[in-house]
Amino acid sequence: MSQDKVPLLVEIIAYAPTAYYHCMHCEVAFREMGVSNNFHREQLDSSLPADLAAEYQKMSDWVRDLFRRYCDQVVVQVIDAASVEGFIKSLRYKTRKFPAIIVARKARFSHGDYEQADVEIARLLGVQLQAVV
Repeated sequence: MSQDKVPLLVEIIAYAPTAYYHCMHCEVAFREMGVSNNFHREQLDSSLPADLAAEYQKMSDWVRDLFRRYCDQVVVQVIDAASVEGFIKSLRYKTRKFPAIIVARKARFSHGDYEQADVEIARLLGVQLQAVV
């Protein structure tokens, strides 16, 4: 990618798994005692109901595929819908169904419409969209 070309911003507002951490010093101590990893894994495993966890996994797979196809031509920002930032972005982009995909701060795709978002991303990047095998 040339130096003057800015990557395409793709924002995704979604319900995301949440884990709470202590200060860095405590986290290091807990990790050395073998306590931290199990605690955080349990938090992440129980932070979303099964249907939202499955949707989050689908979104994660889509994002990995975006990076595989476009590398540094895209920047992806995932925003937790339950956060203050997620609430404000939902108001700004007038979206109520999640995950909501916002491409280049203009195009909105609600309820995980990944196919249409793919078409818009390819159009804005000026590339031919290839069928996923």
